[in-house]
Amino acid sequence: MNSRDLLQMSFSNLMRRKTRTILTLLGVVIGTSSIVIMLSLGIAMDQSFKESLAKMGSLNVIDVHSSSGYAGPMMISGSSSRTSDEVKLDDNAVARLEKIPGVDAVMPSKYAYMRIAIGKMVGDVNVIGINPELMEAFDFKVEQGRLLSAGDKDTLVFGKQVAYNFRNPRLRNQEFNYRMFNGENAPPPPVDLISSKLIMTSNSQYGERRSNIPANEKESDPPPLHQVKGVGILSESNGEKDYSAYMNIAVLEDILKEDKKVQKDDTQPRRRSDAEEQYQNIKVKVKDIGQVASIQEQIKGMGFQASSLSDMVKSMKETSRKLQAILGGIGAVSLLVAAIGITNTMIMSIYERTREIGVIKVLGARLGDIKNLFLLEAAMIGFGGGCIGLIFSCLVSYGLNKITAGFMGNMGSNTGISVITFELGLSAVIFATIVGIISGYSPARRAMKLSALEAIRSE
Repeated sequence: MNSRDLLQMSFSNLMRRKTRTILTLLGVVIGTSSIVIMLSLGIAMDQSFKESLAKMGSLNVIDVHSSSGYAGPMMISGSSSRTSDEVKLDDNAVARLEKIPGVDAVMPSKYAYMRIAIGKMVGDVNVIGINPELMEAFDFKVEQGRLLSAGDKDTLVFGKQVAYNFRNPRLRNQEFNYRMFNGENAPPPPVDLISSKLIMTSNSQYGERRSNIPANEKESDPPPLHQVKGVGILSESNGEKDYSAYMNIAVLEDILKEDKKVQKDDTQPRRRSDAEEQYQNIKVKVKDIGQVASIQEQIKGMGFQASSLSDMVKSMKETSRKLQAILGGIGAVSLLVAAIGITNTMIMSIYERTREIGVIKVLGARLGDIKNLFLLEAAMIGFGGGCIGLIFSCLVSYGLNKITAGFMGNMGSNTGISVITFELGLSAVIFATIVGIISGYSPARRAMKLSALEAIRSE
C-alpha cells in the first residue's frame, strides 16, 4: 500500500463520520487557538517591555556612581558625610574607566539646579554639564536647532519638556500646569528657548514677587545673573533628557565657582573641596551590547556602583518567560482535552471498522500499513485543527488589538496586546500535528494487533 493509497483511505474514513470528525477537529481548534492566544499575550508583553526600554535609553550605556551612591545637585557642597575609603568619581576614575577593554566612550557629568528666566517667565531646570564632543556618541538627537559644540560658551541644549515648565510667578492664582500636556495634543510651549534672551542663576527666588519670599529666605548677596542662550531642543526620549538642560561641563564649573565667590561662603575651605573635584555621574558606553554585563561587573570590582538598562532587561525576560509558561500551560489544558478526544475517536473508529481491518489484512496489507493508516488519520485531525486554530487565533488577535488600539495608543506603545509571530504560528501547527499523532498511536497499535480471522468473523 503506497502513500497515496494511505492518504485517500484516511481522508475517506474521516469523511465517513463527518459529525464526529468535525467535533474532534473542533476540540483541536480550541486547544490550538488557546495556546496561541495565551502565548501571543506574553510575546506582546515582552515586545512592549523592549519598546519601553528602548525609549528609556541605550542598552549599552552603564551609569556609574560613587561607592556612596548617587550624589545629586543638592549634595555638591556636602562633603562631611563622605568616608575616607570612598571611591571618587573624579578625573582619575574617568581615566581608569576609559582603559577597560570594550569601552567606547566615557562621559562625566555635573548637576546644578538653576533658575532660568525669559522676561517675566521663570523655570527651575536641572542643568547638566557634559562634554559636548561626546553628545552624538551617547545618542543625543536634536529636534530643533543643533547640539553643543566644543567651542560653545554659555550655551544650552534643552530637553523636549523643559519649555512647558516655565511660569509667570507674578500672576496670582496661577493654577495652569503646562507639564500635564505632552505628545500630539500638547499646546505650544509658553516660551521659546532658542530665540529668546535667557538669564540663568542659582538664586531660586529670582523673579518671584517680593511679598511671596519669606524674610528668612531673602538673600543679602544673591548669586550673579548669567547671560546664556539656547541652541537646540532635543528629540523626545521619555527619560531624563526630556526634563534637563545640557551645557559644557567646564563652563558650568566656572559658573558654580563664580556663584560661590560672590556668596562669600566662609564656612567652606578655600582649597577646592572633594565634592567640587568629583562628578555626580559618569556614563560608560560599551561597544558591544553583549559585553555590558561583564564590563559592569568590572566597574563594580573597582569599587563603584554601576547600573544599566540591561539589569531591567534580564529581570523583564525572566518575568516574561514565567508569564509565557503560565499562559502556555493554561492553553495546553485545552489541547490535552482535544488529545483525549482524538484518542476516543480513533478507538471508536477501530470498533466500527474491525471487519474492514480484517479484510485488509487478509488481502495482504502489512502491519505497518495498518498502523500508518490510523496514525495518518490522527495526524490529519491534528494538522487540520492546528491550521484552523491558527487562523482563528489571528482573527481573535486582530480583534483584541483593534479594541485596545486607543488605550495602547494613549500609553505610547506601538505594540498591540497580542502578537502572533511566524515562529509561534508554525510551532502551533506542528505541535497540534504531533499531539494528533501521539493521541492516535495507541489505537493504531491496537488495530495492528487485531487477529485477521477474528476481525472478519466479528459483526
